[in-house]
Amino acid sequence: QPIEHPGKYHGHQKAFEDAVREKNLRVAGHPRIEPKQDATEAGKLAFSATFEIYPEFKLGDLSSARIERPTLTVGDAEVEHTLEILRKQRVQYAEVARAAQPGDRVTVDFAGNIDGNEFAGGKASNATLVLGEGRMLPDFEAGLNGIGPGESRTFPVSFPADYGAKEVAGKNATFEVTVKKVEEPKLPELDAEFARSLGVADGDLAKMRAEVKANVEREVKKRIEGEIKQKVMQALIDSTQIELPKSLVEIEIQRLQQQARADLESRGVKMDQIPLNPEVFEVQAKRRVALGLIIGEMVKEHGVAATPAQVRSLVDDFAQTYEQPSEVVKWFYSEAKRLAEFEGLALESNVVKWVLGNAKVEDRAVTFDELMGKAA
Repeated sequence: QPIEHPGKYHGHQKAFEDAVREKNLRVAGHPRIEPKQDATEAGKLAFSATFEIYPEFKLGDLSSARIERPTLTVGDAEVEHTLEILRKQRVQYAEVARAAQPGDRVTVDFAGNIDGNEFAGGKASNATLVLGEGRMLPDFEAGLNGIGPGESRTFPVSFPADYGAKEVAGKNATFEVTVKKVEEPKLPELDAEFARSLGVADGDLAKMRAEVKANVEREVKKRIEGEIKQKVMQALIDSTQIELPKSLVEIEIQRLQQQARADLESRGVKMDQIPLNPEVFEVQAKRRVALGLIIGEMVKEHGVAATPAQVRSLVDDFAQTYEQPSEVVKWFYSEAKRLAEFEGLALESNVVKWVLGNAKVEDRAVTFDELMGKAA
């Protein structure tokens, strides 16, 4: 709506802000202000301001919301499983003269062609792969089973229709492969030397297992809390009907784009050659805007705001990972904006606690592999 505001020296932005304050409006995003030339009285500003306001909505009823909470007690089996993973991470390979079998590392030269023509990525020298890890296409790995050092084979490989490289997706290729070397895995023994490699200075195996168990328990707790938080936030979105201001969604899309661009540039990707499609970020942006509005309303209605004591506790815990915790704490508190992340974490924790106290929570035992996202 057109707004007139007296004041010879007031700019349009100031006039708009005063008018909004007077009408007690909550402006969402950035207003579009267009000066008008039809002011009828001297000393008055005339302009048209187009803007969105924050929506009025009612928080949904969570009493019927069902949230499944994963549970897992870390025992000896989980510790031994983790130790096996740590052993595999420290695997050494020894060259053998026999034929290759699953688990072996093979070094190969290969050249592929489609209809007699070479293609990008279809040729390599001294490439290494571990059979059975699934790093290469199944047909390619299958063609290497039972092949020995110095041997050559030619076999067909089918590229799936959804393969990343579009020029070969859905096509059939022929590969000629020569094996340069076959190596078998040698896992380290669970001994004092292995314990020292994990940071146990005296090589005590009991102490090593205790430390591994403590680390696994921390990771399990972190995974469970993360999964519960995701389910809580989804329950809030599902239970609350809210019309999102387009301007806030657009601002969030731009923020996510900038974040993605900065992340890719830090990895050495030149972003001037790769445009980022805003539509890719739209779903995530809408989710974040919705949660921001809902949690803001929860702060007003249910008093879930972070307390100074909660923030300080999180800062103290974080600071313990440094050599001089007190200096780290002092640094965070020397500038208020440095506490924003901890305030956000404390707020999320309060929201989760409130929702779990008001929704239907069902505990479900999960396996270690299931929780960690690995195949059993």
